[in-house]
Amino acid sequence: MSHPAPIRVLVAKPGLDGHDRGAKIIARALRDAGMEVIYTGLRQTPEMIVSAAIQEDVDCIGLSILSGAHNAIIPRIHDLLKAQHAEDILLILGGTIPDQDAASMKESGVAAIFGPGTPLQTTIDFIRNNVKPRSLLTS
Repeated sequence: MSHPAPIRVLVAKPGLDGHDRGAKIIARALRDAGMEVIYTGLRQTPEMIVSAAIQEDVDCIGLSILSGAHNAIIPRIHDLLKAQHAEDILLILGGTIPDQDAASMKESGVAAIFGPGTPLQTTIDFIRNNVKPRSLLTS
């Protein structure tokens, strides 16, 4: 019997934010935990992120946003995922997200928000426990 495929995670830095150290740290931690990580690099549009997520058949999209653009970017990504019938992809958010924006992020499909200082293991465990199991039809 074959074991399940590794969890595939797309790590993306949307918007004009030029800092990707945190995204690279999380990408490395997820890889070390046995996940397949696709890192899109800086300055990705919501369209580029959703397109890459679908092309790469990922289980999870991890966004890192420090620029404050989450109120525009997250609803757009959520709408694009819905339009592609891909809203089963787990959407998580890391970065500096003000507490007052947390509720609207959850309404826009964000499963969890990991602020600065969140232990890497917390994020790893959350992804493992919350990705939707792959159907047996996809290979």
